[in-house]
Amino acid sequence: MAKTNRRYYWIQLAQDFFKSKEMKLLRKMPGGDTYTIIYLKLMLISLEDNGKIYFEELAQDLAEEMALLIDEDTEAVRMTLMFLNKKGLLTRHSDYEFFLEQVPEMIGSETASTRRSRKHREQKALQCNTNATKRNGDIEIDKEIELEKDINIESEVDKEQTTADEKSDFNIFEHYQSRIGVLDGYQMQKLKDFMELDGLEPGLIKRAIDRAADNSKRNFGYVNSILKNWAQNGIKTIVQQDEEQRKFEDNKASQNSYTQRPQQKQPKQTNVPDWWDKEYKHEATPEEQAQLEALKKSMSED
Repeated sequence: MAKTNRRYYWIQLAQDFFKSKEMKLLRKMPGGDTYTIIYLKLMLISLEDNGKIYFEELAQDLAEEMALLIDEDTEAVRMTLMFLNKKGLLTRHSDYEFFLEQVPEMIGSETASTRRSRKHREQKALQCNTNATKRNGDIEIDKEIELEKDINIESEVDKEQTTADEKSDFNIFEHYQSRIGVLDGYQMQKLKDFMELDGLEPGLIKRAIDRAADNSKRNFGYVNSILKNWAQNGIKTIVQQDEEQRKFEDNKASQNSYTQRPQQKQPKQTNVPDWWDKEYKHEATPEEQAQLEALKKSMSED
């Protein structure tokens, strides 16, 4: 498997970002400063997806789901989303996919290898600056040689990674397009990231695609939500997903058996004393028996 080359992202705000009409209107609203922070948080979580945010049906709606994700009040997030939508800063691509229009022009990124090379060059430059006996011309030559080495090393890593990706990912891309639809460059990169960065095996990617298609959810947002959930729960192989599914079904079956279990009938509450239902027998005394016989005799004479 090719060596992972993780990418780092950040937001590059324009100098006049807070002077724009949209930002001024947002901040002047009651609670506007909070809404502005929410907007910045939404942009941050969308960086890896090039400005896209997804509704994964984990909550009632997008506002509630985003509120959980960024730890903000649901109604405040809802107000922010409404404002962004009204001002054209948030557009809806589907029921599951939304796009923050300003993000693509603000994204800064670099690969892990580039990051290491840059830090290494900075460290070398500091070391060179502390060496007072070295000539300036030699320092510049060393920098150029070091830079050339870094570029060559990074090019080789990227080349090897691309070759490995083309061999291992091609069938996944074909399978997606045969079951879901057209796959653009951004979506292709996301699937590659799930395999390279998150370590999901191709068979698990295929299962997510099949599950989406079988449930008539033929859109990338649904596939992405399945894969993201598995990655967050540490599920990277078919075996692990099968085990998770088995546990889920066992738990569901145990809950159903409990609800269907015949409940023990509780005695009916009543105010009638316990002796009420007991059979009562009265034995007449000799005096009562004599009175009864006298009564019978008098009735027969009449």
